[in-house]
Amino acid sequence: MDWVDAAARLSGAIYAPLRPAIAQLSSDRWPDHHDLTLLAAEVRNSRGVPIRFVPLRDPARHDRVHYEAHIAATGEVETRPENWHDLFNALAWVTFPCAKAAINAQHAAIMEAGGESELRHRSPARDALTLFDEGGVIVASSSPEMHRLIVDFRWKELFWERRAELKATTHFLAFGHACYEQSLAPYLGMVAKTVLVAVDGDFLSAPPERQTALADARVAGHLANRANFRSPKSLPPMPVLGVPDWHGANAQASFYDDAKHFRSKGLRPK
Repeated sequence: MDWVDAAARLSGAIYAPLRPAIAQLSSDRWPDHHDLTLLAAEVRNSRGVPIRFVPLRDPARHDRVHYEAHIAATGEVETRPENWHDLFNALAWVTFPCAKAAINAQHAAIMEAGGESELRHRSPARDALTLFDEGGVIVASSSPEMHRLIVDFRWKELFWERRAELKATTHFLAFGHACYEQSLAPYLGMVAKTVLVAVDGDFLSAPPERQTALADARVAGHLANRANFRSPKSLPPMPVLGVPDWHGANAQASFYDDAKHFRSKGLRPK
């Protein structure tokens, strides 16, 4: 899908966190490395190095430093041109700078501590970081019960039977760049890894950009503690298309009867 042709898709509810960044880009052509770096002018990695979006390194010439370690050391994020996956990664850096920096810092620290063994076989903690980075959703709620329904896989109760309560107490922010990419052509079976964030009424009544910034800071703090992401099982899964307004079909109660997409806890995906 071309950048211009995707304009209507990018106006969908799931893309709300990215909208301020997208609004600063040209509407008639793909953003290039300069555009994205300019958009990220205030973004830094955990070491205070400015984030810059650059072409892929020549595999025949570069020093084979791991992608995440290279970002931590130089601030350079290798980005393929006219590629949705990499573009959404860049937009995520702009939108969630604290959380993205925290993920990168943890990757770099774990690799440094684990050495060659970690590079050969990614640890469960880095698996968890990667799954959230690629396909994560932040669930910010003032209701512990809404979070409990996610953990317990009580999808129809969460998304349909208590829909009004959910909308009044809970805000979903797509985080993962693969999640955004998949949502250009959504399909049943899309599953996110979640970080559950407790918030108060002040958060829920704040303007959208303020909500995003607050959620970003909370997730960064959450990911600063490795006890919170020991393995992928530390991050509850959630069927993406169940979130109200994220898919047109979920305006019908019968949508939530699809057991393949809305799995019970006994059928929990790995």
